[in-house]
Parts: sequence; C-alpha cells; structure tokens
Amino acid sequence: MSDLLTDKVAIVTGGTSGIGLATVERFIAEGAKVVIGDIQDDRGEAVAERLGDAALYVHADVTDEPAIEALVAATVDHFGKLDVMYNNAGAQGDPSPLLEVDSEGFDKTVALLTRSVVLGHKHAGRQFTAQGTGGSILSTASAAGTQGGWSALGYTAAKHAVIGVVRQAVAEFGDARIRSNAIAPGIITTPIMARSFGVPVEQAEEFADFLAERLGGTQPIGRTGTADDVAKVATFLASDLSGYVTGTVIPVDGGATAVTQGTFSTDVVAVAAEFTAR
Repeated sequence: MSDLLTDKVAIVTGGTSGIGLATVERFIAEGAKVVIGDIQDDRGEAVAERLGDAALYVHADVTDEPAIEALVAATVDHFGKLDVMYNNAGAQGDPSPLLEVDSEGFDKTVALLTRSVVLGHKHAGRQFTAQGTGGSILSTASAAGTQGGWSALGYTAAKHAVIGVVRQAVAEFGDARIRSNAIAPGIITTPIMARSFGVPVEQAEEFADFLAERLGGTQPIGRTGTADDVAKVATFLASDLSGYVTGTVIPVDGGATAVTQGTFSTDVVAVAAEFTAR
C-alpha cells in the first residue's frame, strides 16, 4: 500500500460485506480511519474488532435520516473530523417489472438506493462546510444507472437517480471544495448478486465462483469483477490524487457498458437458474 489516505477519516455505509467491506479494508490499509455504518450489528462489530483502532462500527439504517445524521456525528465525536463519505449501502430492491410495479416496493427501493445518497450528501456536506476543509463524497451507482436492461425497474430508476444527485451536488457544493463522484459497478461477484437471484446466503461464495467461471468470458475484459476492483477506484476518489475530479461516473465494469450488451441480461438469468436447479 502507498498511504494514499493517511490522516483521512471516512464513513462507508454498507461496510460489513461485499464492496463496502473491501473498501473499508483498503481504506484502512491506505492509512485511513473508517466508520462502518450498517444494520448487520454482529458482523459489523466483528469487522471493527478485527481491523482494530482504525475502525469503528455504528448501527445506521440509511433509510432513516436521523440515523445518517447520527452516523456523521458519531464519526466526528470519535475521530475528530470527516474527510470522506461513501454512500454505498444497498440491496436489489423490488423486482417488479414496469407493468406490475408495486408502489410500496418501488418507494422502499428508492428510499434505500437514492434517498440515502441524498441524505448522505446533506449531512456529510454540512460537516465538510462546518469544517471548512472540503471533502470527498462517493456514491455507488451501477451499470444499471447508465443503461436499461441490467436489472429490475426499481433498481434501474434508483441508480439513474444517484447519478443525478452526484451531478447536482457538483453545482451546489463546488464553492465549498466538496467533490462528489459515483462509481458504476458492472458484474461484481458479491453477496448482493447471489441474493438478487434467490441463492441462499450460505451458497453466495460458491455462486460467485460459478458466475465468474460461466460468464467471465462474456465480458470485454475477459472476467467478472471483484469487490476489490471497486474498492481501488473508491480509494482513488477518496484520495488527494483525485483532487480535481468531481461530477464523474466511473464505470468499473470491464468495458461492458462501452459496447453493445448483447445477450448478457438473459445469459445471467439462465446461469442463475442453472445454478439453483442443481
């Protein structure tokens, strides 16, 4: 590691598994202190204990505004400041197609995937402004936020909206030297991918390996992505190396959205069905 984040304090929501956990580990390895915001308390406490004094776990339901405000306050109280906010928490959400959309499920999906990003910007932005130091806000978008057909309606619409939030933040936060950028992962083999296809959590790792083997060759770069592929980009955006980078949406998708998607959306459903039918 190269100490890219020495003396920085970061929040990572959804930091107990997948992309969030990989980012927490990489941020700490690069010298940061990190507060993990999540609702998986047992897992969160275990991760924080394993990572030592540089990590703190705080229970935070990102669909609840007071919880996000309290997460920022707890970070400042414990580590003295905030430099990086990573709005990463999420789930697949309501699977309904457009003709059968469930209003309640759609609203819950947007609350988790988009409203949480808005509120993360709000409360981190207020803290950065109070400090007068500027700061970096990262948000997990998705390939589904740049193209249709990657996921269900709720997830697709919510992730498109995340990109809108990032661009609006540039317009409103620039004078305070607060940067906002999004990462748009493609096929990243994490537990959320397994859950979205109904694979039991205890088989998530096996499913990820199966998916990588069967679908890696369909990606332009020749493999599926890993959580650490995303964490590396998050580290760049959190660091001073990206000090003049704001308002960007960086695809971490092996080139998938740069070319015609072809039959991937049907291929992944078929492979998931094959896996679960074994």
